[in-house]
This record gives sequence, C-alpha cells and structure tokens, in this order.
Amino acid sequence: MPLLPTEKRSLIPVWRAVVEVAFIVFLFYSNLLMGEFNASSGKGKTLEAALHNIFTGANFLIALVSAFIGYVIFEFLRKKL
Repeated sequence: MPLLPTEKRSLIPVWRAVVEVAFIVFLFYSNLLMGEFNASSGKGKTLEAALHNIFTGANFLIALVSAFIGYVIFEFLRKKL
C-alpha cells in the first residue's frame, strides 16, 4: 500500500535526522580509526586489529549519544538562524 503524499512529507524530517546522525557516527568512527593508527602504529598493526579495537559497545554508545546531542544543537541553530 503506497504512502499518501502527506505521509511522505511527514517522514522527511525523520529520514534527515537518521542521515545526519549516521554521518556524525561515521565521522566519530573515522576519527577513532585515524587515532588508532597514529597512536599505535607499531610493527604488524593491521586494519583488522584496529577495527577490532574501535568497534566496542562503549564506543558505539558514545557515538550515538554525541550524534544525537550534535543533531539537536545543529537543529536548534538551523532554526534560530
């Protein structure tokens, strides 16, 4: 059953929020990965080992919380300006 045009418009802010939060999480993890290689670029350091070190439950929770905080701040500033 296709969505009505008004239902499609009501989902646009939700999808925009999902994309913006996902982008902030991507930036968080890319920053962690770069830091992992810079801090411990010892002999034998592989991409697999670095990914194993950064993809933890705690890092994911930090990424989500900071992404939602960032999204709320940017939405506030977007509406204020």
